[in-house]
Amino acid sequence: MTQSVDTIFDQAIKRYQSGAPAEELIPTFKEICDLAPKNSAAWTCLAWLCLLADKPNAALKAAQKGVKLAPQDPQARVNLAIAMLETGKPGVRSHVETVKRMITAIAEIRQEIESNFEEGLRRKPDWPSLQRVKNWLFEG
Repeated sequence: MTQSVDTIFDQAIKRYQSGAPAEELIPTFKEICDLAPKNSAAWTCLAWLCLLADKPNAALKAAQKGVKLAPQDPQARVNLAIAMLETGKPGVRSHVETVKRMITAIAEIRQEIESNFEEGLRRKPDWPSLQRVKNWLFEG
């Protein structure tokens, strides 16, 4: 492969931002995760794409890796909470509470998470697990 992992990642993010479907991007992010298994951002993106593509079990595995590599990443924890809800796994509350502390403390993180929720609902309007986590974070 002649392109760097960072270049592939940046190109894939641009494709996502341009509206490419999640199903189309999943193989690229799987490849990035294979090439750079300690890249927490890649695992977090893969988890998000799997959630959008209705692949909750794959999303759960990717989200767990993302949180393990970067426990301070609020989006990784949001993805994990959503994947846990969608797969019926216990333990969602601790991740939601951790993210809630982060978004309360840092306005930029709150704005980023709110924006990601909006993006998720644009791409997948009837997404009960996402709406539930959003409500817990912003209305509870």
